[in-house]
Parts: sequence; C-alpha cells; structure tokens
Amino acid sequence: MATHFPKGFLWGGATAANQYEGAWQADGKGDSTADHLLGGSVTQPRRFAEDAEQPGYFPAHVASDGYHHTEADIKLMADMGFSVYRLSIAWTRLFPKGDEREPNQAGLDYYRRVFELCRQNGIEPLVTLSHFELPYHLTAAYGGWGDRRLIDFYVHYATTVLREYAGLVRYWITFNEINIGFLLGSYLSLGLPVPDGAVPISTTQTDAALQASLTALHHQLVASAKVVQIAHALDPANQVGCMIAGMVAYPLTAAPADVLLAQRANELNNFYCGDVQVRGHYPAMAKRYWQEHDIQLTVTDADAAVLAAGTVDFYSFSYYSSGTETADADKRELTGNMSVGVKNPYLTYSEWGWSTDPTGLRWYLNTLTSRYELPLMVVENGLGAVDTLTAAGTIEDDYRIAYLREHIQAMSDAIADGVNLIGYTIWGWVDLVSAGTGQMAKRYGVVYVDRDDTGQGTFRRLPKKSYAWYKRVIASNGADLA
Repeated sequence: MATHFPKGFLWGGATAANQYEGAWQADGKGDSTADHLLGGSVTQPRRFAEDAEQPGYFPAHVASDGYHHTEADIKLMADMGFSVYRLSIAWTRLFPKGDEREPNQAGLDYYRRVFELCRQNGIEPLVTLSHFELPYHLTAAYGGWGDRRLIDFYVHYATTVLREYAGLVRYWITFNEINIGFLLGSYLSLGLPVPDGAVPISTTQTDAALQASLTALHHQLVASAKVVQIAHALDPANQVGCMIAGMVAYPLTAAPADVLLAQRANELNNFYCGDVQVRGHYPAMAKRYWQEHDIQLTVTDADAAVLAAGTVDFYSFSYYSSGTETADADKRELTGNMSVGVKNPYLTYSEWGWSTDPTGLRWYLNTLTSRYELPLMVVENGLGAVDTLTAAGTIEDDYRIAYLREHIQAMSDAIADGVNLIGYTIWGWVDLVSAGTGQMAKRYGVVYVDRDDTGQGTFRRLPKKSYAWYKRVIASNGADLA
C-alpha cells in the first residue's frame, strides 16, 4: 500500500521530564507531585507518600537518568534522523516550589543546553510546559489546581520560559493529556491532594470528586488560554497546541443504547477539552454533564473572554488503543493500565490490557479533521512490552516494529483521506518510567535502558532492532515500512 507523508513532516520521539530525567534534587530542583509516587504495577496501584525521602522505590527520583545522559541521548536521536523531539520542562527545576518570583538559574541553563543541542543536530524542540509534575508545594500549600491562584503561578512560570527560550523553541504544548484529570486520576494531572495510600486510576468518580476535578480543570483551561495569548504576543512565530489523551470508544453492540453511550464517551474523552481549547468555549454536552452531576462551576465573564481569545494553533494527542462501551454497567471495567471500557472481541490486548487498533487512529484523525480543521500531531504512540536481551545482547522487538508499522500506515491512510497531519513522535523513544504503574518493565523505547523495577541497573543505552527500523522509516519519509 502506498504511503503518503508531506515534505517536511516532523518525525521523532517523546519523553516527559518526570519519567525520563531523574536527578530529582539536582542543581536546586524542587520535588514535584510525581516525586511522591512509589512504584506499582497493573494489579497494584501506585502509592502516594507525603515524605518523598522515606524508604521505598520512587521511580521519578532516578527514572532513566536522562539528566546525566543529555548529550549522548540527543546524539542517538540525531542518528535516527529525528526532526522533532517532544519533551517537557520540569516546572520544579525552574521554580522549585512553584510560587517563587525568581527562577533557578541552573534549571534555566540546563534546558537552554538541551534546546541548543537539539538545534545543533537539526532537531525541532516540541516543548510541553506541564506534564504530570506539578510542584508538590502547590499541592501541599494550595490544594493543587483546585485553587485559582495556580493560574497566576503557571502563567508566571510559562512566561519566564517563553521569554528565556525565544528563538530556540517555536512549538509549545500547554498541558499534557489535559482531559485525564477528570477522566481517570485527579492527583496525576491536577495535583489534588490525596491521603497517604493508594492512588488508583478510577473509571468513576463521585459527584463531589467530579466537582473538585472539573473546577481544577477549568483553572487549567483558563491558564492555558492565557499562555497562548502571551506566546503569540511575545513572538508571532510561536505555535501553541493542546494535548489530549485520545481515547476512541466503539459501541460493544449495535444496540442503540450502546451506540449512544459510545458517542457520549467520545465526546467526554476527547472533545470536552478540545472544544474549549480549539473553539474557545464549553460545548453544550459539557453543560448537560454538569447538570446531570450537579456541578457548579464559576466561569466568570473574564474567564469566558480569556478562553475565547486563547485558542490553540494545532491539536496534538496521544493514541495507544481503543475501547468499547456498553449500557450493561456490569461489563464496564478498568481493562488495564489507564484503559477503560469492555474488551473488544475483534482486537488483541497487551499484558497491560491495551488493545492494538491502528484503524482507531485513522478514525480519530478523520474525526478531528472534520470537527476542527486544524493541523494535527500524534505526539504519543507506542507499545509497552517486556523486552528480553538475547544471548548475543540484542533485543529483537519485532512486536514493537509491527505495532509502529501498522499505526504509521494508518496515519498515511488518514493523510490520503485529507487529514493535515504534520508530525509524529513515538512514546517514548527511549525506555522510561510508566506514568500509570511506575514500572520500567513496561518498555516503550526503541532504545533500551538498563534499569529495572527495583531501581537496579547501569543506565546503559542499547539500541533495539526497532531503532534501525525507525531510522529507515524516517530516512524514507515513511515510504519504507518493511
């Protein structure tokens, strides 16, 4: 089948600071919400600890030690031919508590070095300002994004970043998977306080919990819109996007009730935040949802004006798998790591409960194009799996190659359908910590990192079979998928 990717298409990979950098107290960095999460598994929820220095394995403290492997890792990306690298800035490297007025110079210097190295190697930085790592002080002292004051703290941080790296970075994302907070987990995304204990990824929330999550989410949406306006004012060349967790839902059966439920799930999962950030106002379905759950949001006239004026330039999203929905409540469950719904009998599933569904990616791309007519980027896509070193010291990850090949072909088909897709960054190009479980064993990278779930390992980097394959894909602009 022919492939279709435009000239100048952005090929690359992605990481997040709290899952990749480690060095959690290096050079003046403060602790983030991620630094207070212990490791878990698909069957054992991660646990929150108020004391991040207590005994136990806190995966974000060391992660893949990217902080100390910066130059070598960028060389690996350059060798693959990356034209874009999606990464996040750790807010606490710049403002350790989050509410200071003056930034930490060592943090500013670190990211300047990263961006300059990217530029020297022909790599465009695509920078996420907030990726599941709120300064912990803002949770402990203010209650996380439930406090409206966080809007100003975030805007101050983001403005500092935009000014500091003007000319080095032109693609920005305000919040990672902004819809996750009210869908699956309010601590991970919104920094809402939790007691010492489990931090489950839940498929349902009480109305009281929804009230807290949606209030916090509104504050994030307002903050995002403000930063979009600031970015455009500082440099008209800045392009700012939203980032949504793309969760495609199919009806389990052709029963009208299932079809309607799947439609509503897609609206809530994907378009609640997308509509606000792209169109500049809450959609009608959101207001109905508030009524059904007795949600009272304070949306001031000033908020509404900010949302209307701060719409994004592009729409980026993660896509890993699809789910199904049914009106039979007994069948709806958490099928795996951050995967909700009922298993689809037509798809295969990983040991973490995620389906493989490249057709769902094509469907989603076409649906977004029909709804928004904006440039699109797939900024997270990949297969988490257990990788085994052979006796020869190689990793023959043909399963990952197959997954990526099918999804890249689906993107090509969507482009042929008329989708304006401008970039693709695999998650994560190098092995890193899983956000949902805190595991290293759930490996995504085309580069292996010698690190395990007990915190042991040398951090040695080893390109997998998929590394050479992805290098050929990039060199051919997606034409060579063999």
